[in-house]
Amino acid sequence: MRRKVVFHIDEIDQWQRTSQNIHNLCDYVATVPEEQLQVIVVVNGDAIQGYLQAIGEQTVAQHPSVKFHACHNAMQKHHINGDQLPAAVQIVPVGVLDLIQLQAAGFAYIKP
Repeated sequence: MRRKVVFHIDEIDQWQRTSQNIHNLCDYVATVPEEQLQVIVVVNGDAIQGYLQAIGEQTVAQHPSVKFHACHNAMQKHHINGDQLPAAVQIVPVGVLDLIQLQAAGFAYIKP
């Protein structure tokens, strides 16, 4: 069965919990051949700064099959340029709109 999930991080202190949730989920699904998983992480608000810290960089590096999105509005507010983000991170214009679109496309919403 194909499952789609979007994790939402908008608080800097939620990076660790979200990273662990992603790790646990991906590890489990890897042991169940009939399960297929598509994971996207949308980061906005103050949590955008996590991409510049070890936790954000490690989370992105450890999960190459997971797509990571960064809210452009949050980046502007925190004076972050795209070249400061890990290379795998995709910038989206508005994080909240991204969440709306993903949920409309059938993604389950998780906010740790």
